[in-house]
Amino acid sequence: MLKSRMKTVILAASVTLLAASLIAFPQQSFDASIRGLNMWWEIVFPSLLPFFIVSEMLIGFGVVRFIGVLLEPLMRPLFRVPGVGGFVWAMGMASGFPAGAKLTARMRQEGQLTKIEAERLVSFTNSSNPLFIFGAVSVGFFYNVQLGVILALAHYLGNISVGLIMRFYGRNEENTTKEKERNLTIRDAFAALHRTRLKDNRPIGKLLGDAVMSSIQTLLMIGGFIILFSVINKLLFHLHITAFLAEFLEILLMMLGMTDMLSLPFISGLFEITLGSQMTSQIQEATLMHQAVITSFILAFSGFSVQAQVASILAQTDIRFQPFFFARIIHGVFAAFYAFILWKPVYVRFFEDGQPSNALPVMEYLTSEGSRLAEAHNMLTTVGPLITIGSLLLYVWLLGNRILKEK
Repeated sequence: MLKSRMKTVILAASVTLLAASLIAFPQQSFDASIRGLNMWWEIVFPSLLPFFIVSEMLIGFGVVRFIGVLLEPLMRPLFRVPGVGGFVWAMGMASGFPAGAKLTARMRQEGQLTKIEAERLVSFTNSSNPLFIFGAVSVGFFYNVQLGVILALAHYLGNISVGLIMRFYGRNEENTTKEKERNLTIRDAFAALHRTRLKDNRPIGKLLGDAVMSSIQTLLMIGGFIILFSVINKLLFHLHITAFLAEFLEILLMMLGMTDMLSLPFISGLFEITLGSQMTSQIQEATLMHQAVITSFILAFSGFSVQAQVASILAQTDIRFQPFFFARIIHGVFAAFYAFILWKPVYVRFFEDGQPSNALPVMEYLTSEGSRLAEAHNMLTTVGPLITIGSLLLYVWLLGNRILKEK
């Protein structure tokens, strides 16, 4: 009872402090809201919407089940999740936060994952997409597309490491009865596809409309979290809470040989990855390697803003949030470690002169691919608002039609 009352007092005090801060810093709050809104309607909405809609269509037509049968021999031994986890993993890396959580929750609702399998899967299928790593962070903040190679390698290697560790999670809670193993064929995959399509007997028009409605509703929720945490981060800075927390981190950074100036960007990055990455890039006293290590941790931890989005999505199911949060800490540590150990053999050896080395064609490909992703990011910021407005108008039209039909 005492614990419950303390929780009530803390939550009430926090919301009251937030409300008072909004009144005390109206201009700063407004500017932070505009910043969060711009990030949502320029980048997040237009980049995630196609993935969400296509994913819903693929699930409805049974393609995901088809892929799951084919990937079962790979995903089950490595990560102890069903083959559909391979689809969620690929879509999560391609589209970025929080697509992995949305698709995992959808698979759980479909009954294709157990509770433990879903908690394993969501822990390593949420990651930054390459467009954000190369376009926004490497080029937009650091003006260095080659740095994106290090950040991407560290990020995705860390993701794989988390998946391998989380395969041991929940062993005591799982049903220990082993299923009879059998060799799955392409015929089995097609049979699963056909059964799934027949089970979901919605017409194509209804399926497409549901996919659009569900995707836009999720993105509206994501936009609200982005704006909210953008304001919270700004208010924490003006209330000097961020600086207070950074003082405790300065000692640790100095022990690791880093400048204490990185403490404030690090704390900001724990709340919102974009602001934290941008602030890290502006610390002139830090070496580029130390900036890459801190940025890698920030990207992997994904910030409380993204974690709140994931928590909201998982709340619609019985998937617990705690394993996901634990995995974010592990991912941050692994990503920072990989950025550190890969710095000399990759960045210093091939990119330090500013030009990719001809000794390794893979590095040339990664650099050129990063440049194209940066160009795509810049183009998205131009046409993104038009896509967002058009999609919202479509959503209003579909919603209006449904309301009229129900009447």
